[in-house]
Amino acid sequence: MEWLGLQFMGDRTANGQLLIISSHNPYLVFLAFLVVCAACLATLHMYERACNAEKPAAKTVWRWVGASSLAGGIWAMHFICMLAFQSPLNVHYDLSITVGSLFIALLSAVIAMQVLVKPHVTRARLLVAALVFGSGICTMHYVGMSAMHSSHLQHYDPVLFVLSWLIAVSACYATLLLARALRSASGLVHQFFKYFISLVAGLAILSVHFVGMWALHTYAPADGALNAPIENNHWQLALTVALIALLLIGSSISAALVDKKLQLKEHDLRRVNALLSQLDQARASLQQVAHYDPLTNLINRRGFNQLFAEKLIERASNNSMLAVMFLDIDHFKRINDSLGHDAGDELLKVIAAHIKSATRHHEDVVARFGGDEFCILFSLNSREEARNMAQRIMLKMKEPIELAGRHMVMTTSIGISVFPDDGTTIDELLKHADLALYQSKDAGRNSLHFFSSNLKARASLELQIEEELRTAMRGDHGLFLHYQPIFDLKTGQVAKLEALVRWQHPEHGLLGPERFIHIAEANDLIAELDNWVLRKACHDMAALTALGWTDISVAVNCSALNLVREALGDEVESALRSSGLSANRLELEVTENALMGNISNTSHLLRHIRSLGVSLSIDDFGTGYSSLAYLKRLPLNTLKIDRSFIQDIPNSSQDMEIVQAIIVMAHTLHLQVVTEGVETHQQFAFLNQYNCDFIQGHLLSHPVPFEALHSLLQALNTSPLSSFDFSPLQLSSQ
Repeated sequence: MEWLGLQFMGDRTANGQLLIISSHNPYLVFLAFLVVCAACLATLHMYERACNAEKPAAKTVWRWVGASSLAGGIWAMHFICMLAFQSPLNVHYDLSITVGSLFIALLSAVIAMQVLVKPHVTRARLLVAALVFGSGICTMHYVGMSAMHSSHLQHYDPVLFVLSWLIAVSACYATLLLARALRSASGLVHQFFKYFISLVAGLAILSVHFVGMWALHTYAPADGALNAPIENNHWQLALTVALIALLLIGSSISAALVDKKLQLKEHDLRRVNALLSQLDQARASLQQVAHYDPLTNLINRRGFNQLFAEKLIERASNNSMLAVMFLDIDHFKRINDSLGHDAGDELLKVIAAHIKSATRHHEDVVARFGGDEFCILFSLNSREEARNMAQRIMLKMKEPIELAGRHMVMTTSIGISVFPDDGTTIDELLKHADLALYQSKDAGRNSLHFFSSNLKARASLELQIEEELRTAMRGDHGLFLHYQPIFDLKTGQVAKLEALVRWQHPEHGLLGPERFIHIAEANDLIAELDNWVLRKACHDMAALTALGWTDISVAVNCSALNLVREALGDEVESALRSSGLSANRLELEVTENALMGNISNTSHLLRHIRSLGVSLSIDDFGTGYSSLAYLKRLPLNTLKIDRSFIQDIPNSSQDMEIVQAIIVMAHTLHLQVVTEGVETHQQFAFLNQYNCDFIQGHLLSHPVPFEALHSLLQALNTSPLSSFDFSPLQLSSQ
């Protein structure tokens, strides 16, 4: 029978011997092939577990289990193939030699696994391992063959012997090389790759066995009687060995798969724990961001309110006192405008440290609400304790601070409310501390005030006025303009009118601007109010023009807050266009401090307005901190001397000298001069003597509504100024 090229042809040799014919049972050979492929697959699983094991002990266990699976599988394959061998000879096996061949396979498999599981395996090491493992397989095979004993002669073909060794070494090197590539494979491709390696390795090891069998030649004497090939019925033993080997191999594979799943679950659990840890860190970071100010590392408004609620419940339960202190840094905006926001941020850090150092570190809560506004929450037994803390903070703030190469001293305004006297809820206490803070600001800053019921009444009144002012502007009722004439001393005629807003309040009667302008500024209504006055004045002047007054211009006041808005130029142009009034008959009056607040932006905006043909006047001159250099740069037409310099003339020689100097300076800068607040003949005569251009005051006319303006202008222009006694005044110093 010919199978797998293992049938030997009978032939008489030269010395009269006969070559024995032998064969193999194909079914048992196939069974041996399955066993060795399963052993290779199990070994690959063990190799993967040994590479991925995290503990050294686990690596050792999987390495030994893999080596045992591989050695046992190869030995079982060899044993089953020997049971599949059919020959007319009476053959028996030496058990000790057969078992000894198993230990040879085990030793070579251990060496191969030891090389494979190293982190970095070079090709040279793989080659050495292949030589050892391949030689071990060949040695196991031929030792196992030597265990087969019969009464006939055996001879090995040296060429086929070397070929079997080369096949073993080559197959081992290729298998080890492919197995090393499994480290970087994954997924479905990874699984197919393992099965492919198992089949190729199993076929190679089986080939080593049969090439070795092919190299074996058995001879009998020529005159000896040969029986027909003996049917060795070793099915039961072969199946038993195969079943035991497959059960052990299957158990190893199952253990490897279970370990892999457990390791994956452990990795998933670690990932979950890592994610939970990251989540906790992210939550802590969000907590930090949500409740702490990133610049000063103080608690922010949200964190403050949370602690405030807790402390409020605690103090309410034991009937103790709690104070809320609002702090606002005086004139902080100047730092940002002059030194930049980076310097402002550095200053805030220093101020926060000063405030923190003046409080009780473990008991008091210090928060930054935003900008330059800070808040402190602390327990106390009497109001005097709150006053003492506020004074400590104010004293600490006066320590010189070095910033951007400068030494500066900052001050703070403080407002305080106390629980339960000033309120029982968070909103009430914060609102009342804020009202007390504004009282400190109104009192000239760098001061502290406690909340009082009068502040609440004042705040309620201001809130009512704010709501009614908003309604008055949008409903266009209640607000109207009065006009005060401005005389030209050279012509003796009215040259200008100053528009002054009035409000006929339904409860409080006629209100001047001093009653509601600051409310409009504090509640972002001033831009809307200024625009209303501008448009109304332009339309009134257009109506006055229709009555024949074509040479009179109107002066309109512009708030300092409105002067920083770029939209002001467009609003002026729109008012002129809608009324049809010529631009040269409109004059904007701006205060001295408003001009100097942001000189670069102010200068740009004023030049734009001036390019429209509108005149510009600086109001209340002498009460601010303007520079002559700045006055020279600004596109001004008129300078208006504040009434505070006029009211003591002629009794104050110093005021007379100041007014004279201002007039000379203004004319030097090619500016016209208007003096307001003129109420006496002596003041009139003095200004006329020193060449003042225009005068305005109650001496000549009070502000009047538009309806009375036409008749007033007729009366004033027909009454010559010579009716007043304008005898020259002498300076008291002369």
